[in-house]
Amino acid sequence: MADPSQAGVGRARAHLAGVVDGELDSLVALSETIHAHPETAWEEHRAAAWVADALATAGFEARTGAFGLETSVHATVGSGSRRVGLVAEYDALPGLGHACGHNLIAATAVGAARALASVADEFDLTVEVYGTPAEEGGGGKIRMLEQGAFAGLDLAMMTHPGPVDVARARPFAVTHSHVAYDGVSAHAGAYPDRGVNANDAFVVAQVAIGLLRQQLPEDTRVHGIQTLGGSAPNAIPARTEGRWYVRAASLTELEAVERRVANCFEAGALASGTTLTITPESEPYDAFRTDEAALAAWERNAVLLGRPSSTDESASRMARASTDMGNVSQVVRAIHPYVGIETRGASNHQPEFAAACVGASANAALRDGAVGLAWTALDVLGRPGA
Repeated sequence: MADPSQAGVGRARAHLAGVVDGELDSLVALSETIHAHPETAWEEHRAAAWVADALATAGFEARTGAFGLETSVHATVGSGSRRVGLVAEYDALPGLGHACGHNLIAATAVGAARALASVADEFDLTVEVYGTPAEEGGGGKIRMLEQGAFAGLDLAMMTHPGPVDVARARPFAVTHSHVAYDGVSAHAGAYPDRGVNANDAFVVAQVAIGLLRQQLPEDTRVHGIQTLGGSAPNAIPARTEGRWYVRAASLTELEAVERRVANCFEAGALASGTTLTITPESEPYDAFRTDEAALAAWERNAVLLGRPSSTDESASRMARASTDMGNVSQVVRAIHPYVGIETRGASNHQPEFAAACVGASANAALRDGAVGLAWTALDVLGRPGA
């Protein structure tokens, strides 16, 4: 194995950028294919297969269905003592497609991994890719962690598209809950006194939550949607359902806020006479613990790539978005930088952002993200005493 000296690392960095540039057309094709065929949480069968195939053709041992999840991917190459994990996401949003740019996340991870594979033997690396389903609610990474994924990695990394470049992720911890009220149906005109209105329960709960927000700490969020409100205006709804998220700066703060929100839902049941059922949709997403050495390396590389972190506080708020990558960061060293794309004022989870996740600006973010991750892996792990 070649001596991983400073000069050797410098030559390797130029080589890594060249590998990404040489494979950019295929990486863009992967991104655009995933973008054109959006699949929501736990349904990402095609995306997982495309990611696995893109790695298998580059010499990785790649398989779908890893860690007990049908739409996960695990791919490895190299046999070095230092293990770097590139994290790919590829689930889309219901009704919005890839309005969070997970197509770019997947292709960026593949690009960085394929570049690092070319120097794995020289720099004593094992390069791994983790394809993680159901980030947009469902907690795929948490399920994978429970089955032993990510264990023993020296560094885990991913990039995420946003309106601007931001190096440091500061996501909220979050819980995802399914809320249901059960009442009694009746003819709303003829026999209203015989009904127990499950829709009224949601009205009371949402009013209570709206008032509660005035007394919540500034760095908390409570939001959700009613997914079932009844079937006919002349039939009192016997069942209503919704999905609600509660966010806070840490799991400890989250627990306290969630209890208060649960009281609001219980108030709806008490006032309406319905029965309340709250069911967690996944384990809570944790806050993010950044590895400072890796973040410093990313920031240096981002500047070299012409992508310093933005000072636009409004546009950079995407760095606060919750992610199950936070749970991974509590177990292994990790970073989760945001790479900016041109959105003409749109932000994540808007249709216009989905449209911006393909095209010249998106492709530039893919290229720079892949190069930046590969360079950062080499900076952090490609030297003695890493």
